[in-house]
Parts: sequence; C-alpha cells; structure tokens
Amino acid sequence: MVRYRVRGGNALRGTAFIQGAKNAVLPMIGAALLAAKGRTVLRNVPIIEDVRRAVELAEAVGAKVELHEKERTLVIDASELTSPILPAEIARRFRGSVLFVPALLHRLGEAIIEGVGGCNLGSRNLDFHYLGYKRLGAVVNEGDAVIHVKASGFTGATLYLDTPSHTGTENLIMAASLARGTTVIENAALEPEVLDVIDMLTRMGAKISGGGTGFITVEGVEELHAVEHTVMPDRLDAGVFAMAAAITGGEVNLVGADLDHLGVVRYKLEQMGVEFADHGAVLHVRRDRPLRPINVITDTYPGFATDLQSPIMAIACLADGASYIHERIFDGRFALASELNKMGADIEVKENSAVVRGTTPLRGTEVTAHDLRSGIALVLAGLAAEGETVIESGYLINRGHSYLAERMQALGADVVQEISAP
Repeated sequence: MVRYRVRGGNALRGTAFIQGAKNAVLPMIGAALLAAKGRTVLRNVPIIEDVRRAVELAEAVGAKVELHEKERTLVIDASELTSPILPAEIARRFRGSVLFVPALLHRLGEAIIEGVGGCNLGSRNLDFHYLGYKRLGAVVNEGDAVIHVKASGFTGATLYLDTPSHTGTENLIMAASLARGTTVIENAALEPEVLDVIDMLTRMGAKISGGGTGFITVEGVEELHAVEHTVMPDRLDAGVFAMAAAITGGEVNLVGADLDHLGVVRYKLEQMGVEFADHGAVLHVRRDRPLRPINVITDTYPGFATDLQSPIMAIACLADGASYIHERIFDGRFALASELNKMGADIEVKENSAVVRGTTPLRGTEVTAHDLRSGIALVLAGLAAEGETVIESGYLINRGHSYLAERMQALGADVVQEISAP
C-alpha cells in the first residue's frame, strides 16, 4: 500500500536527474532473452516497479538476472530458458510482459501468456501483436484466461500495423530478427525508444534498416549475442519534471533530458509560457509569467504524447482561460478529471474530449491515482494546491518514476512517500 503526501506552495528550483527510459528498458529486457550465449549488461536502468516485475518474469522463464540498484545496472544471463509460461501473478501486473513472447517463441517454440496487465486505459487491444506472429508463421490459440502461441520457426513476411504502436513495432522487430528471410513492417512507430531498441538489437547482430521512417526492413540472422547497452533518458520523466517547474512557477535544470525527444509537448508548453534553454546534456526550464490556456490533441510520436496528457490537464487548471484537450490514443485517460475536480478544478468531459476552465485555485484533499499518468498528474496538482494532497494507489506512480519523492525533494518540493501493510 503506497500513498503520496504533497504539500503545495513551493516553486521548484535546482537540479533533477532524468531516469532511464521505461519504454526502452522493458523491450530491451525481452531482447536480452534472445541471446543464447553470454551476459547482457544494461546501464542507466530506471529503478521502477515495472522493471522489478520484468526481472521477476525473466527469472520465471529461466534467465539469471542481477539488478544492481545503486549502479542502475541489469546483468542478464539467458543462456538457459526453462519455461514458456508467463505466469499470471507477475504478467498481469504490467503490460510489458508481452515483450517476452518473441524470445520464448524463438528459444522454446511456444509462449503461454496467463495474463497481460498494466494501466486501465480502456481499449488496448493486443490483436495486432498476435496477427503479426501469425503472418510470420506462428499458431495462436486465444482463450478467456490464457493465450498460447506456438512457432517452429518464423519466416519473413510483410506486416502492417493499423496503429503505429511502439510495443507492437518492437515485438515484431524482435520476432523478425531471427526469422528466415526478409520482414517488412509498415506503419512502424517512430518513438525514440524504438530507435534505442533497434540500436541494441543491431549491436546484438540483427540487421535492421529504416528505423524512424515508419517503414522498417529486417533481414533475419542465425543468432544474436549478448551486448552492453546504455538505456536512453526517459522523455516522459523529463516532461513531468518540466511540467513540475511550470505548474509551480519554478526554474530547474534537467540533467540527461533531450529537448528534441519531447516533440509537440515542447511547443505546447512554450505556448503556455514555459521557457526552455538547451545546454547540451542539461535542459533548463522555467516559468515566470502567468499560464496561458492551450489546445491539445494527443497523437503518436512526434505528436503530443498521450502519457503527458494527464499532467498538462493539471497545469491547464491554473491557466487564464479555457483549455481544450482531445484524446485520440486511449479512451480511459480522463479518469483524472473527477479527481482534479475534487481539488477545485472545473473540468467537463464529453466522450474523448475535455474542457478545462481556469484559473481555478486548487485545494489539497484525498484523491486516487487511476493509472500511472493520472497519479503523477495528481502529484503535480498537489505541488500547486493549497494545503495537503493525499494520493492513494501510489504504487501506480512507482511503475514509471524512480525515487520520485527524493528527486522532488531535491528541488524543494514537499513530497513524501508512505508505505504501509495492506
């Protein structure tokens, strides 16, 4: 049982260190299982709950894994995989479990998925993953509680993603890397995390071209080998800390943040009155003027990231005027609105659109995180609210942000994590 207590009123100032990317490290752990010899070393690993679950899952299928938390390093020895089962008690707790399927199919000839978890965000259909496996030669039997995938070997094919999912793209690239012949993936995702995974797979010996173009070609190889790789910085973590400076009227330096990785988010924050200055590996962020309202439409990269839609909704509560937000990716993102309204916000939701009327002063109260991103948005709201905000279901926040309270405290925020027995 995890909760966060946040007392508002402090403008954030100082330096924060951006963690390694959650959405890169999870597929990388899956990719490490493709190597039948040697030890893969991953550096700049975020110490988050999803990584802990991924480690448990890798161990459940037979890999030997060492997580060195102080060094933020993972050492993975996948020379002996012993079980094709992704057990429900682990897999249902995070959606990244699906990223283990390609390695199990190549190494053991089958994968049995007892549960697929993650945040409750409405429709997140995984059919395109399994349809892609079918096109490569797998047999998929999907039951109510278990999905069983079998493959005696993959053969290259032309694949098309209905939506450019980064998880789907990474999964199919991994499956195609050891397939016979050539695989073409059309409408592939463009996220920087996908390019980082491609970089790691290329170091492992994969032959992949077209990353970042939406049209990826994979020439199958006989085997992949273990490598050492440093995980890229987390653009969503960077976005959250930039927004923390924005909502409090603060000024922070973000070490490791890459301004280019923010995509449209950068320009929307600038429209609201946030200033950015790029100093190599350090990104300077400040906001010293009144917040202006904004219009946001979420989209796949480089569009406005759906994962940062909840945090910008919290900032919009303090903007002078009405902001309009339209969610195109996940239809369950607006559970946050009712929690912000408890804090004094004026947000009206109709289907996949929301109107945020500001300026409304926020007041601390007890609220609930419905998913990872709504949870971190409530932390931001608490930083700007009068009094104390208590955020229940804080475990969800820890799925994506490492040492959040400590890093916020270093900037002068009054944020405390509490852990109690269930």
